[in-house]
Amino acid sequence: MIEFAVESLETPALTKAQLADLLFDQIGLNKRESKDMIDAFFDLISQSLVEGKDVKLSGFGNFQIRTKAPRPGRNPRTGEAIPIKARRVVTFHASSKLKEQIQTAAAS
Repeated sequence: MIEFAVESLETPALTKAQLADLLFDQIGLNKRESKDMIDAFFDLISQSLVEGKDVKLSGFGNFQIRTKAPRPGRNPRTGEAIPIKARRVVTFHASSKLKEQIQTAAAS
């Protein structure tokens, strides 16, 4: 298993640019290849979701498309009833392995 050191991140969120830098630093790909690999990975996930396919990443979790039915809504400021249209949304469910890792890290 490859260990990635992400403690030096300037922001609390991990970005695509930082992932590419990690590939460059720790695996030895050049910067162009690293960026292209990260972009291709996320493009593949995005395209699969757009096509309505679920994405399952073993040990990480599942991205699924859910179709939400139209429903009545309300403008919280005015109280006016507003219909909310049917739409598709992406949901993420963490794997039990990821949940376990998060709980172990929180307990430390």
